[in-house]
Amino acid sequence: MMQAHDLFRHMRIPELVDVRQYVRTLPTNTLVGFGAFAALTTYWYATRPKALKPPCDLAMQSVEVEGEENARRSSLLNSDELITCYYDDVRTAYDMFQRGLHVSNNGPCLGVRKPNQPYEWISYKQVSDRAEYVGSALLHRGFKPSHSHYIGVFAQNRPEELKRKQDVMVVQKIGLVGLYDTLKTEAITYIVNKADLSLVFCDTPEKAKLLLTAVEKGETPILSTIVIMEPFGTDLVERGKKCGVEIFSMREIEELGKAHRQKPMPPKPEDLAVICFTSGTTGNPKGAMITHKNIISNSSAFLKTTEKTFMPTPEDVLISFLPLAHMFERIVECVVLCHGGRIGFFQGDIRLLMDDLKTLQPTVFPVVPRLLNRMFDKIFGQADTSLKKWMLDFASKRKEAELRSGIIRNNSFWDKVIFRKIQASLGGKVRLMVTGAAPVSASVLTFLRTALGCQFYEGYGQTECTAGCSLSMPGDWTAGHVGAPMACNIIKLVDVQEMNYLAAKGEGEVCVKGPNVFLGYLKDPEKTAEALDKDGWLHTGDIGKWLPNGTLKIIDRKKHIFKLAQGEYIAPEKIENVYLRSEALAQVFVYGESLQAFLIAVVVPDPETLCKWAKKKGIEGSYEKLCKNKDVKKHILEDMVRVGKESGLKSFEQVKDIIMHTEMFSIENGLLTPTLKAKRPELRKYFQSQIDELYANTKM
Repeated sequence: MMQAHDLFRHMRIPELVDVRQYVRTLPTNTLVGFGAFAALTTYWYATRPKALKPPCDLAMQSVEVEGEENARRSSLLNSDELITCYYDDVRTAYDMFQRGLHVSNNGPCLGVRKPNQPYEWISYKQVSDRAEYVGSALLHRGFKPSHSHYIGVFAQNRPEELKRKQDVMVVQKIGLVGLYDTLKTEAITYIVNKADLSLVFCDTPEKAKLLLTAVEKGETPILSTIVIMEPFGTDLVERGKKCGVEIFSMREIEELGKAHRQKPMPPKPEDLAVICFTSGTTGNPKGAMITHKNIISNSSAFLKTTEKTFMPTPEDVLISFLPLAHMFERIVECVVLCHGGRIGFFQGDIRLLMDDLKTLQPTVFPVVPRLLNRMFDKIFGQADTSLKKWMLDFASKRKEAELRSGIIRNNSFWDKVIFRKIQASLGGKVRLMVTGAAPVSASVLTFLRTALGCQFYEGYGQTECTAGCSLSMPGDWTAGHVGAPMACNIIKLVDVQEMNYLAAKGEGEVCVKGPNVFLGYLKDPEKTAEALDKDGWLHTGDIGKWLPNGTLKIIDRKKHIFKLAQGEYIAPEKIENVYLRSEALAQVFVYGESLQAFLIAVVVPDPETLCKWAKKKGIEGSYEKLCKNKDVKKHILEDMVRVGKESGLKSFEQVKDIIMHTEMFSIENGLLTPTLKAKRPELRKYFQSQIDELYANTKM
């Protein structure tokens, strides 16, 4: 086979050349042979760039903390002192926004778009002024800066919602309660009463009507004021008057504040910034109390990790589509705003997200695993021939070799020939991605790291530690772990003896301590005591394992485990993540109980891939018909068992039968939380009759 340098010399081209331009000049038949293809691969290896120097020794990314048994801290720190701020003059969200205003030179801050239109932007000064107007209006109407006076925001991602957050987090010392856009009436009523919300900002008249209905029924007597962002009719104002609720437009509130402008009273680090009600996978939502110190320490720890490889600038653009009531999204936004970057909001319809990405061309893209799985499946679904799939896999493996060497880039031969369209689908300018909120498959993460060619971090945490407590390290682009402890906290593993996880073996429940750990749950000392022990350790309920290089791997879940009849412990979420690698499936809910000796599952086949997948098995029909086809069910179960075996599931962890369901689990039908986690009790109730029938008819 001709060597790369011989091939290039034979073709009379210089040794170092833009490969894409050269390929365009070649006769068609030149690249047909595998020899030339392999020669170009060899050339690609010879001309690849050098890796950037990692910020620490990747062989030991965390070290033991003196005086704290089994606890570890980030190797990025020079001592056991944890980071509380990155910039000495940025200690609160107010400071953070003021810094962004300064470094951006009053540049564009928040942007929106209408269908088929470009983004329209408002400046940092405009956001600051309007926030100050609303903050002044709140004070004029009697709201007192305190630790016990809160207002609510019930809206979808949009500039008005973020400005309202600035009003209370930045301008005045009044705590904010974020209400998920998709919460049900019962949860909204519970939160309004729990937080004593007398004023709520809404984006639409429909949400205002939902709130009014609760007042009219006598369920939320505390609520007295509603501010609506979108236009509404006088009939709504009259309806409010009848039940003692004043209704204002956003313009009216801003004009009131402008007329009675009051001097901002910036918060202190220990002041409450937000009460973030957890999604409520079980029972009522819990209000996690987050301070400015929590937010700044967590944001600063992220910057500490990425400071040598990614530092935001005013040129950076963030796409905002994850719920603003969720702390993961909030922290990423804080990092961008602190450096004068821009935030562009999606149109509100997740189905239009790809169009928003192409128009906005973001540089920062926070994502959740569910979206990554859909991207991965769509990419390989569009590779509709064996050759295309082979090319994707071959190119990915070549770039994966670079990843192992610490090299991240999007300008290689493989990027220009194979991955260019994938990168363009996200706008073509993404340089940072962060995923969290749920586990992501190692194979999916590795492939997308190679295909997208940007810095792609995986983090782990929960609302109770503000957002993250561990994050992957620049240069370590291996998958299958959630990185090392962040610089704002230490982590230890605690024995879970009933599951045979022992700290002495480097396994146990993940516990977190540091300035990013929350104050507790609002008016709920019992739940607070369950989460925070007397020494200030947050008990996450997740089971972790220390890897030899000092990174953390999440291996199990303490809260959702259950026993089968023979006494074996089951972690359903781990099994679900394995089965989701079956090409035919979009969603899986694994179920079992202590009176049964085996597991069953409810599966939702993927509407985009099922027909093609079934056709390969010799079965054709519509999506609905295929979901009712017994042979399709048999093939799907067999494929799940195959994937399970390949992933190392034990025999008792494999499901014995499945229920085929055609409707996706969603927030709207109450089967997913707003952060897209399964609501297991609701799923069990929803499918109880089918579960009982399956157990009655299935034999071991």
